[in-house]
Amino acid sequence: MKQTVLRKYARLIARVGANIQKGQEAIIYCDLDQPKFVELLVDECYKAGAKKVKVEFDYQPLQKLHVRHRSVTTMAKVEEWEKARLQYYIDTLPARIYLISEDPDGLRGINQMKMAKASQKRFPIIKPYIDEMENKYQWCIAAVPGAAWAKKLFPELPKGKAIEKLWEAILFTSRVTDDPVAAWEAHNKEIADRCAYLNSLGIAELRYKGDNGTDLTVGMIPEGVFKGGGDRTLQGVFYNPNIPTEECYTSPMRGKAEGIVYATKPLSYRGELIENFSVRFENGKAVEVKADRNQALLEQMISMDEGAAYLGECALVPVDSPISESGLLFYETLFDENAACHIALGMGMADCIRGFEEKTLDECREMGINDSMIHVDFMIGYEGLDIDAVTRDGKTVAILRRGKWAF
Repeated sequence: MKQTVLRKYARLIARVGANIQKGQEAIIYCDLDQPKFVELLVDECYKAGAKKVKVEFDYQPLQKLHVRHRSVTTMAKVEEWEKARLQYYIDTLPARIYLISEDPDGLRGINQMKMAKASQKRFPIIKPYIDEMENKYQWCIAAVPGAAWAKKLFPELPKGKAIEKLWEAILFTSRVTDDPVAAWEAHNKEIADRCAYLNSLGIAELRYKGDNGTDLTVGMIPEGVFKGGGDRTLQGVFYNPNIPTEECYTSPMRGKAEGIVYATKPLSYRGELIENFSVRFENGKAVEVKADRNQALLEQMISMDEGAAYLGECALVPVDSPISESGLLFYETLFDENAACHIALGMGMADCIRGFEEKTLDECREMGINDSMIHVDFMIGYEGLDIDAVTRDGKTVAILRRGKWAF
């Protein structure tokens, strides 16, 4: 891939994605797959005004070794220096960039139960720090090709050509055009206009029906709003958390979901693929899950804590989005969730409450925002899905028909 194009992409992530402010610190989380691009991105972060850029590398084989050899107690312990680092992040609010490239099935065979137990013990200790930073800093998730990921998408190609092909798909769906900034400004406006229409309806519930068996009704929070595209921190800094993005999303009312929904794409969760699965809800809670592959992992996911079995997000995405029209199954939520409507189990987003800036996080949760240590999106959209909105004044409004916008 041409360096000039990759430079544009790095600049897009630093300035439009994370929108690093002059004098702000930045952290880049990434795997070992594209070090030259990471170098470009660090350079663009500095050019955007960052006073310090820190890079934290990860590597799936090392994760497997750590889980194999460390005890649950060791993995769960939050060291004092880790608490000090989290407090430093609260005090300084660095921008965070997450570069995805790992193998979607790269942790197959890991002891998932051991890893889950450690997370369950660790999370209550770090949760107060996470809550304190909620909506106060910019973050951006983007992607670069990893060799294993590229080969999963293009198994018939040699490794180098598969990586190049994945680069092309990432850059196309991320709108890295001759002028990416202008492309994203136009895209954000289109998403904002759709959200404004949805918010004008006064939606009380969404009804999902599909010829694959999906039949689900989800209740909305009266003060809830749909959001999408760019967002703002509580300090007023505009940023784009997902590159790419196509969704209009909201957080539904905890405890208001009835029926069954069938996933239409595989889900990569904790480095393993869950495939051909369904989730049945009663009184808002996932009470039954079934999967052809990794059902035990799916069952573990919804039992991570009390809120893990409840919905945290409903997102609307038409099947004619650029990602969907690429014809690729990415095996990566960042892309696949923007090719199809999806819902998420676990944590909801407090900023989906109208006027959340004037409320505490606890107040937003009392209004119906779900709380959990997980937030896992899975895809339910396809050409056979219809979605209706039932408004608070009793009207039924078509939102999607056969997977496409009905307005």
